Amino acid sequence: MPPELRFCRSCGSRLGEGVAEYTETVRFQNTPTAATAANPTTYGVGSGPQGLGPAAAGQMQWIHKKKKKKISGMTWLFIGLLIFFVSAAAFTAVVRNVRQNTGAAVVATPRAYVGVDEFKNGDGGATFNNVDTPDGPADKAGLLGGDLITSFDGHAVKDADEITGLLRQTTIGKAVEVTYIRDGETKKTLLTPVAREELRQMERAFSRRPEGLGRFGYDDDQAERVLVPGTNTYGVRLGNITTSLPADMAGIKEGDIVIEFGKIPIRTPGELRSRVRRALPYSIVDVVLIRGNQPLTIPVKMGRQN
Repeated sequence: MPPELRFCRSCGSRLGEGVAEYTETVRFQNTPTAATAANPTTYGVGSGPQGLGPAAAGQMQWIHKKKKKKISGMTWLFIGLLIFFVSAAAFTAVVRNVRQNTGAAVVATPRAYVGVDEFKNGDGGATFNNVDTPDGPADKAGLLGGDLITSFDGHAVKDADEITGLLRQTTIGKAVEVTYIRDGETKKTLLTPVAREELRQMERAFSRRPEGLGRFGYDDDQAERVLVPGTNTYGVRLGNITTSLPADMAGIKEGDIVIEFGKIPIRTPGELRSRVRRALPYSIVDVVLIRGNQPLTIPVKMGRQN
């Protein structure tokens, strides 16, 4: 056999050449020449003693087999994201179609606010301790701490939960009729709720007013709501009066029952505290009170909170 046609049975390479040279020689095995077609065994592409050994045959198969491409992790991530967005778009289209067909609105309505401290259960309705926000909805409607709300926008109100639920259903900016009881008398007013952010802006504007906040000079922790003897009217009985502050200097005493402050009826400690803060520093405020069984009107020159 010519030397150039001899192969190593161990590695499958033609003698005198490396694997790369052998590869170049046999890589066209699927398109045999006339010589190899005539005598495949002689040229080492068949089986038998002069054919390729197992190692050479395996090497030839490896050379001609296409290497499979693997999908990288980033590719899988991209595919996953693509599936997610396609699914989300399909889901949104289905929901939109359902809404159009059923006419259902899924827009959440923001809750309406009226500017009082907190609703609580009253005797046959809902009440609150004070109007929180100057020039807020409740303030403009003339409501005061201690008022008992029995109807809101045509719906009967029996407790705090009911009026809170009605406020969630009320459109912001819509004027509603409110029925309430004060001093045993039933009254009606119109109230226009606002959004929470608008209420906060009002509160910030008041707290930052250039004139500052008023000061009266009493211990509001000792003030308590009491029924004025012989009437249906409630007032606020004062506890400790601070020496040398406006109330003391005006002659107001411990035990006096305040029923009016600056022409505003006072029925709860919270409302008195709120009205004191609203009073302009150094202005004169008429305070109507009950001392013993006698009503008194005392003018008080207000101080200023530090």
